[in-house]
Amino acid sequence: MDRSKNLRIDPNRLWDSLMEMAKIGPGIAGGSNRQTLTDEDAEGRALFQSWCEAAGMSMGVDTMGNMFATREGTDADALPVYVGSHLDTQPTGGKFDGVLGVLGGLEVVRTLNDLDVKTKHPIVVTNWTNEEGTRFAPAMLSSGVFAGKHTQDWAYARVDAEGKSFGDELKRIGWVGDEAVGARDMHAMFELHIEQGPILEAEGKEIGVVTHGQGLRWIECTVTGKESHTGSTPMSMRKNAGRGLALVTELVHEIAMKNQPNAVGAIGHIDVYPNSRNIIPGKVVFTVDMRTHLLDKLNAMVAEFEERAPKLCAEIGVEFECHIVGQFDPPAFDETCVAAVRDAAEELGYSHMDIVSGAGHDACWINDVAPTAMIMCPCVDGLSHNEAEEISKEWAQAGTDVLLHAVLNTAEIVE
Repeated sequence: MDRSKNLRIDPNRLWDSLMEMAKIGPGIAGGSNRQTLTDEDAEGRALFQSWCEAAGMSMGVDTMGNMFATREGTDADALPVYVGSHLDTQPTGGKFDGVLGVLGGLEVVRTLNDLDVKTKHPIVVTNWTNEEGTRFAPAMLSSGVFAGKHTQDWAYARVDAEGKSFGDELKRIGWVGDEAVGARDMHAMFELHIEQGPILEAEGKEIGVVTHGQGLRWIECTVTGKESHTGSTPMSMRKNAGRGLALVTELVHEIAMKNQPNAVGAIGHIDVYPNSRNIIPGKVVFTVDMRTHLLDKLNAMVAEFEERAPKLCAEIGVEFECHIVGQFDPPAFDETCVAAVRDAAEELGYSHMDIVSGAGHDACWINDVAPTAMIMCPCVDGLSHNEAEEISKEWAQAGTDVLLHAVLNTAEIVE
């Protein structure tokens, strides 16, 4: 393994590849709009395939459109080490979210080719379909099918805002493969990703060693009051559903704050009825998003919310009801894979810290079927899912160098 200590990726080649991919589906403000199963997605896939084949890899595609580019190992019986993420973006997405993990994996293979380094285990670079869930909810759809969380028929039936189905659109762009989903066995998987949060940059760390993903609960709530005129209804006689929303908003914040660290909560989507300037809201429908990395803590947060929210609303004369519409238990990533990431960062001299992923990733599903870990690099101001998303070439290099060495430690160099 002494030979591997001096191995580094080519940061200029990686950066050039990132910028070249960003030309496909350019956003209107410097980012990317390469939504899943669009013509732009198809074009990005074709470019990725051409680069993989130029690097001597063979491409496999399953019936969910997941792409698997394989660099052979020396042992035909050894299970592959997988690396990768996703190429699809938000409608107003950045150039690095997901893409860094895919093209960083490609750069690992290119580097091994340059230096004629062979591994016992094959290495597979993966592009998971529809990680973002922008057109077809939920997010991480295809890795979810791979891991047995969803059926393929259910996934194929997902529709976008225009009523187009996932299955029809996958067929239309020509990326329905012939492999059965989930048929591949894995020795391990590593996913490199930008942090999508501000912690690493604020702490001055180059590498985040991801130990856990956050679990989440999406709780859809309805507060019901009574519509009435804002000018002529006395304050003491109002049943203001909007006031109920305000009280519940503060409750969510309070619960999250007292469960620190690594607990968050907020209200995102809100519909107010009748949504008129001079009518007191008679109904508000909204979704609470609660997340933390410990299952017991997450369940306790939800239980407290479900107990206290109805009481707060009853005190002001409005009704409250809620139900869970989305949930994801927090994954704890494989200790051996996490150690491989931490050891690689230390060996290479990169500053690092343990971190919990605040967002969902394909690795969170794959963790249920194979040993998995994630590597994170900083992003400027923690900004992501935004065309202004930015990282430095140095951060990209650090993350991909760590990916390279974690993979080599796991795939086993053949001297």
